[in-house]
Amino acid sequence: MNPRQPAFHGVIPPLVTPLRPDGAVDADSLGRLVAFLLDAGVSGLFALGSSGETAYLTDTQRDQVLDTVVGAADGRVPVFSGCIEPTTNRVIERAALARKSGADAVVATAPFYTRTHLVEVERHFRAVRSAVDLPLVAYDIPVSVQVKLSEQMVLELAANGVIDGLKDSSGDDVAFRRLLLAAQTLPDFSVLTGHEVVVDAMMLAGADGAVPGLANVDPHGYVRLLDACGRGDWAAAKTEQDRLVRLFDIVRAADPATAGGSTAGLGAFKAALAARGIITGATVAPPMRSLAGDEIGAVRALLSEAGLL
Repeated sequence: MNPRQPAFHGVIPPLVTPLRPDGAVDADSLGRLVAFLLDAGVSGLFALGSSGETAYLTDTQRDQVLDTVVGAADGRVPVFSGCIEPTTNRVIERAALARKSGADAVVATAPFYTRTHLVEVERHFRAVRSAVDLPLVAYDIPVSVQVKLSEQMVLELAANGVIDGLKDSSGDDVAFRRLLLAAQTLPDFSVLTGHEVVVDAMMLAGADGAVPGLANVDPHGYVRLLDACGRGDWAAAKTEQDRLVRLFDIVRAADPATAGGSTAGLGAFKAALAARGIITGATVAPPMRSLAGDEIGAVRALLSEAGLL
């Protein structure tokens, strides 16, 4: 058993943002999604992350999403608000709005678009934490921000009380394993994996929880997976993880000739949720496109194989 007692743990899905055909936020579908996830037993909700299309939404849409999620959660689990912006002052502005809306924690990446040194990245996180009195989770996603958070910096920020957790979506499982070893001296620091297909391995290594986009589609599966990990039933955990690995192939349904990585992932998650009757439609924000025809058929086939239809 893990002797650490971090504030944030378990399954924390990064919510998709349902959209109407005209591009407006579908608040009714978002409320149903929150209810679906809570019914599955998730431990938290992460609004306005990569899976939530935060980079595509207007500020007004972001405000509506967060207000909807906070209201639907009604204090039953912590709500994390993505405050993902290219520069420090913009993150601080979004974080202040998140606090006003009732979020329980904020999530921020390193600065991006601008060319930033790691020393400046550290200064960025310190400035955000100083400006907003909410727990701060660092989001390590170099594929999107072109910066990999260093182990030394993360540990120092954690030890100084600047960051309260890390969501690792770097894909660098070696670095994540090293961080988990070092974090054993930080009993309150939450170390969370965002890697859908190796959650069982990361939990065995000492992770505190998972933030998998696929948990929108099958939250019950991820809750079962982490429950098995918690009781040390690694055979059951592997069986559940293997099923989820096969289900994750929905992200391969989109034709790569006309769809980028975001379309493939978000389009598949939304198509799956629409097929399951959780959200009304599978619209994604431009310039992405929704899945159609044989692509939706492939998603439905994998849902059926996973026992979700």
